[in-house]
Order: sequence, then structure tokens, then C-alpha cells
Amino acid sequence: MSNQISNIRPQPDKILTKIADYVLQYQVTSEEAQQTARYCLMDTLGCGMEALQYPACTKLLGPIVAGIQVQNGAHVPGTNYVLDPVQAAFNLGTMVRWLDFNDTWLAAEWGHPSDNLGGILMAADWFSRNAVLNGKEPLLMGDVLTAMIKAHEIQGVLALENSFNSVGLDHVILVKIASTAMVSGLLGANREQLINALSNAWVDGQALRTYRHSPNTGSRKSWAAGDASSRAVWLSLIALRGEMGYPSAITAPTWGFQDIIFKGRELSIPQEFGSYVMENVLFKISFPAEFHAQTAVEAAFQLHPGVKDRLDEIEKIVITTHESAIRIIDKRGPLHNPADRDHCLQYMTAVGLIFGELTADHYEDRIAADPRIDALRDRMIVQENREYSRDYLDPQKRSISNAMQIFFTDGSSSENVVVEYPLGHRRRRPEGIPLLLEKFKYHLNHRFSTVQSERIVELCMHPHRLSQTPVHAFVDLWIPWK
Repeated sequence: MSNQISNIRPQPDKILTKIADYVLQYQVTSEEAQQTARYCLMDTLGCGMEALQYPACTKLLGPIVAGIQVQNGAHVPGTNYVLDPVQAAFNLGTMVRWLDFNDTWLAAEWGHPSDNLGGILMAADWFSRNAVLNGKEPLLMGDVLTAMIKAHEIQGVLALENSFNSVGLDHVILVKIASTAMVSGLLGANREQLINALSNAWVDGQALRTYRHSPNTGSRKSWAAGDASSRAVWLSLIALRGEMGYPSAITAPTWGFQDIIFKGRELSIPQEFGSYVMENVLFKISFPAEFHAQTAVEAAFQLHPGVKDRLDEIEKIVITTHESAIRIIDKRGPLHNPADRDHCLQYMTAVGLIFGELTADHYEDRIAADPRIDALRDRMIVQENREYSRDYLDPQKRSISNAMQIFFTDGSSSENVVVEYPLGHRRRRPEGIPLLLEKFKYHLNHRFSTVQSERIVELCMHPHRLSQTPVHAFVDLWIPWK
């Protein structure tokens, strides 16, 4: 006798319903989360404006086929492109991620929750422009900020105990999940439609991490979030048209996500969705670098004055770090492109020791040709401190510790500089936020006139006015004046 498999359609998976109910029912009351979301909005868009200086980024932007015009489409900030919301999400998502300078979340899975802004803002802009044309109310920036808080929460809570990288998947799977949830909600999906959209996001083919690791590290890691957010918008739109979903997409025996992709393990949601992630998100403030290296680069900056004139006398450099940094960015051998370099712990710290600074330009070929960088890399020893690894996962600490000590050929050595919490950590908010605002203004001034930059800053610095601003009116401020 054959074992018959029931064709009775089950109730939707618990993860699907928990996310849907959070999107549709949860009221954000945390003032800290709302304030942090505003800073996150500013920082994320500022990073996108800075990316427009790099041809490797801008060559990917615009319509997918040259010359296509979209009536009443979404306006891509910093450009004159008017696109359908799917392609607009790809554009903005690519811009904000390009320089690896937007916010970060570290847990069992890593990622950048502000990557979700590409889909959220562009879908909201498109929706609002068409709502006004049809005599309806547009979405407000308060809606966008709430969507950001919730997208951060969905991505971040799913990352706490579920390691997608351990099965070879890239963290942008969580951008796709979170953006699908929030874009569907912003566009008016009901509970069934939202669950259908989410199920399709889990069913989707997911990106492999190989483009982030040796020997394949490349520029796709800079547009992977744009790809994920644009797919999320598309899945949301077809769900709103009535496309069906798959209720046991995650748990179905043999064919579901858990059995096929997660090697039979059960996905977990270790805590209720609220506003925890936005409150604790990590900002990249001083320099663009993969976040596990942020404190190592800070240590290099501290050591720079004492070693910059003694580089030839260095015998070895000992970097003590945590397990995740070793797994992701401990990289030997040749580095082939900027994407390779900004994910190499040794490269980033070598630049910090030599120059006392680290900018996006330091990853370009011109700087990488400096023979001193590889000479220092060859003298580096990277080792794990298990206490650092434990504190990295401790929800009460979430430190990202690195230590660095220089040993010279004459037998002398530097102090062992230890940095536990990077400048963008919640524990260093009072120190970090003023610098984050300076970073925002600096990026705006690279793209806009002084007058246009000041108008953007002035609105962003007034929380109530910003929240009450229609989305399309906010986005209009980011269109370059002719």
C-alpha cells in the first residue's frame, strides 16, 4: 500500500500569521524607536546620495530598459528617474547599500535592516502620488517611519537565532521577508493577502552568500539588497491583485523551507515583535566597513600616531577578535575589487594604521596599489577570544569586540588596544548621534546645493512636521534642482 499524503490545505504557518498580525495590529509607542527611525531614515538616504558619486553604482540605476517612461511612477531620490515601484525599489535599495555604510544588525544572522527602505519608500511614494491623482489621501512619512521600525523588527528578530548563513544563504532573504510584509501593509493588504505575499517570499529562490566570500567576492553584494527589496514590492503587488499563497510554505514536510533549505531545523521567533531592533540597531558613523571590523579599525586609528612612522619596523600585528569576524572577513591572499577589500579585516585595519582614516575611496584600485597595505596584511595574526564571541551573542551586551597590538623588530610593542563597542552602538548614542548628523549633512552637500540640503535637513530635524509630511512631498525634496 502507498502512503497517501493529505491534500487538505492546512492553516497558515505560525511565522506567517505572527508577522501578518504584527504588521496589521501592533502600535509602536516607543519614543526611542521613533527617534532612532528618524535618524535611520536620514542616514540611509544620505548613504544613498554618497553612492551616486561612484560609476559602478550609477551604471545599474534607471529603467531596466533605456527609454521606458512610467507615468505617475516613483521618484528615485538623488536622481531624475521616475520608475515603476519595483524598479525604483531596486534603484534606491542598491544606492543605500552600495558603500556598506548604512546600519547593521548582528546576531546568529547578520544584515542591514535599513535595506528595507528601498522598497518601503518607493512603494509609498508611488502609492501616494497615485492616491492624490485619484482624490484620495496619500501616505505620510509617519507611516514610513512606522514601517521602518516594523521592518527592522521582523528582520532583526528572525535573525536572533536563525543562522541562514550557516546553510549558505545570504542575509538579504530577511530583507525580502520584512519588505514584503511592510510594503503589503502600506499598500492596504488585508490579512489573507499579506500572508499570501509572505508565503511567496519564503517559497522564492534565495540568494547564495558566495558573492560575499572568497574566492567570489564581488559587487553583487552591493546590489543584493536592491534585488531583494524590488522582489518584495513585486510579490506585494501580485498578492494585492489576488494571487494565491502557500499556507505551509515553511513547515510542509519534504517540500517546505525548513526541510529543503534549513536542513530540517525549525525556524524560531525567540521573542515577541515590538521595537527592540530599531532601539538597538548599530549605525556606521565614522567609516564604511563591514561591521565586524568597526572596532578593529577604531583600534587602528588609536595606534596610527605611534606607528605611522615605524611601519617598516613592525614585526607582527596581533588582532584578537570574535568568531563571526573570523568566519566572514579574515581574508588572506589577493584582493580583486573594492567589494573584496571592504570585507577583509586585514585590509581595513592596515589602511587605518597607515592613513589614520578609512573612506570609500580607500577601497578603490588606486589606494589598494600602495605596497604598504599588503606588507602589513602579511604580518597580521588573527585569533579568537571566546569571551568576545560570547559577548557578541549576549542580548544584554551585543558587543563587537576587537583588540590590536603591534610588535616591533626591536622587541618593543604598543599597548593592546581593546574596543568593545563601536561608535554606532546603542551604548554610545550620546557620542554618536551628533557625528551621525554631520555625516548626513556631508553626504547631502556632495549631491545638492546648500539651499536644497538645508531644506532637507530642516524638515528632518523637526519630528512632528516630518511625520505629517506626505511621502511624495518628502521625496520631491530629494529630486536634484536644475
